[in-house]
Amino acid sequence: MLLDADDCQLVLIDYQARLTPAIHDAAAVLANARRLAQMARWLGVPVWATEQNPDKLGGTDAALVPLCDRIVPKMAFGGADALLPLLTPPPAAPRGNARSLPRHLQKAAPPAPERGTVVIAGCETHVCLLQSALLLLEADWDVWVVQDACGSRTERNRDAAYDRLAAAGCELVTTEMVGFEWLRDCQHPQFKAWQGLIK
Repeated sequence: MLLDADDCQLVLIDYQARLTPAIHDAAAVLANARRLAQMARWLGVPVWATEQNPDKLGGTDAALVPLCDRIVPKMAFGGADALLPLLTPPPAAPRGNARSLPRHLQKAAPPAPERGTVVIAGCETHVCLLQSALLLLEADWDVWVVQDACGSRTERNRDAAYDRLAAAGCELVTTEMVGFEWLRDCQHPQFKAWQGLIK
């Protein structure tokens, strides 16, 4: 199964000023998060971000902020409670004049468009990202974890999280896999821009 940009939402977990310097290979992890967010913007994929205890850990990386649709603060390590209202669109308003037609003749509102796949990346992989991803799985979302855009203070913790995420049913991918699957074709209008971003 390939990722479809029209069915995806991108979630960026806790790329914060006071946290990322402690992350193993932080520069590469952050660069890949920025690539994902830029590609999402080009393709109309919603981008959501979380901040763990922002008063203590600072705000989201300055280069990511303008690429996000919304950034939500949280105190719980698993950010699902903060994210679910963003990921799930509000129900469509009823259409037509309820007084003018009997209920059985009124047209039902079409279901709101749903993007059921969450592409997720962030820090720390074994804490906030892991808990957020597992909670989203429990809420019946398809969850794809972008490994090269995730980080922990130690490689051991990060890799243990990947093992657990895969066993739970998350798909593990890389930044380039996501970008090329969203594009699908070298004739896509954003292909050259994507090439420039990853070279």
